[in-house]
Amino acid sequence: MNHSSRLTLGILGAGKVGTVLARLAVAAGHEVLIAGSGDPAKIALITQFLAPGAQPVTAREAAERADLVILALPLGKHATIPADALEGKVVIDAMNYWWETDGQIEEFSSPSASTSVFIQEQLPDATVVKAFNHMGYHDLEDLAHRPAPRAAIGIAGPSPATDEVARLVDGLGFDPVLIGELGEGVRLQPFTEAFGASTDADALREIVERFPGTDRGREVMAALGARA
Repeated sequence: MNHSSRLTLGILGAGKVGTVLARLAVAAGHEVLIAGSGDPAKIALITQFLAPGAQPVTAREAAERADLVILALPLGKHATIPADALEGKVVIDAMNYWWETDGQIEEFSSPSASTSVFIQEQLPDATVVKAFNHMGYHDLEDLAHRPAPRAAIGIAGPSPATDEVARLVDGLGFDPVLIGELGEGVRLQPFTEAFGASTDADALREIVERFPGTDRGREVMAALGARA
């Protein structure tokens, strides 16, 4: 890796997705700071065995020191994100809403609700980009650096932040697919065809583009129209 492209990457969340991304980032030559829900000592063994080379820190330290931050914690814990420490940062939202674990959150009751837009509202001084949410953690691990055609990761958000995220995605061994502004991330959320997809870039683009014609797409579009 070119030294100039080495990042200090902060990962908030030491679960399955967070530790997989930490392993991939360490292997790519990045400095990785990983945070759980409290004292870093609580995740020291997890980090040692599941993300060797990553450094367990507090969420605030990860946010303050990182060049780029990934949110890989349960969405229901969004209030624990140190918003003030993320001022001016690009934040990658890899979270999904699961009512069984997150509880009923009124903001997400409508099919048109974008969880990433909600997170952007909670982090007004950061720039949120949606990525890494639609591929299962096993596939993230197994398909990184797959020979061509590489597996693709969908990215939704504003430019130029998406360019920075695309470079990270590429460096971790996937083809980045830019699908539009942050609100378009609804095309990558649970219950869509793209959710769970571990296909190549061309196929992912086709899936995203045909979203409005799918059952879920029509449901989302109808909800958007009712809200307008």
